[in-house]
Amino acid sequence: MEAFDFLVSWIGNLVDFILHIDVHLDNLVDQFGWRVYLILFLIVFWETGVVICPFLPGDSLLFAAGAIAAREGSPLSPWVLLAVIITAAFLGDTFNYWIGRLLGPKVFNRDGRFLKKRYLDKTRDFYEKYGASTIIIARFVPIVRTFAPFVAGVGAMRYRRFLSFNVIGGVAWALAFIWAGFFFGGLPMVRKNFTMVIMAIIVLSVLPMVVEWLKARHRQKKATVLENPGTEDKIN
Repeated sequence: MEAFDFLVSWIGNLVDFILHIDVHLDNLVDQFGWRVYLILFLIVFWETGVVICPFLPGDSLLFAAGAIAAREGSPLSPWVLLAVIITAAFLGDTFNYWIGRLLGPKVFNRDGRFLKKRYLDKTRDFYEKYGASTIIIARFVPIVRTFAPFVAGVGAMRYRRFLSFNVIGGVAWALAFIWAGFFFGGLPMVRKNFTMVIMAIIVLSVLPMVVEWLKARHRQKKATVLENPGTEDKIN
């Protein structure tokens, strides 16, 4: 029970941190000043570089950091912030790629406590649809963002090819969300409804994955009906 209570408490704290990320990030900036760059670096690196950490905040974190950097007297510089996040994203993806390369295809044959096979399968489906550009597209899709470089390594994508997409994706992702936060995070309407904005960012981020899942389910249902014409009524 103690382990369960700890897990429930930890999940609750994580959800609270994500939904009120501006408040928590403000507190971190007040407490650590410019050293908060290191905290942001570690969060982004772990979210993109460690395949068991897809739950860490990504898009919302960058937006909130950009909004704080826009405030007068803030210890955060948007340019330094960009450099830190791009570096963390690049190194995280690179680390994840080589872990996948080391482990190889055997990871698709089992379902561990943290490494869920269905997440890997969804990411592999992304590759089949978008090819190597998945590395760029996945930057904007939570969960898939964490597994994309790992699957690239598992699939033995040439590192030189992976490197170019990794750089483009990291730069595009950092620019999009940090500058969005920098230019829009300080607007009175956004500051007043920051939690709603964060929720909207999360919903829009996961929407492509939900759409892909619904399409896959529809195709599977259609294939089942074609193979077994009498099952349509039972499926519905």
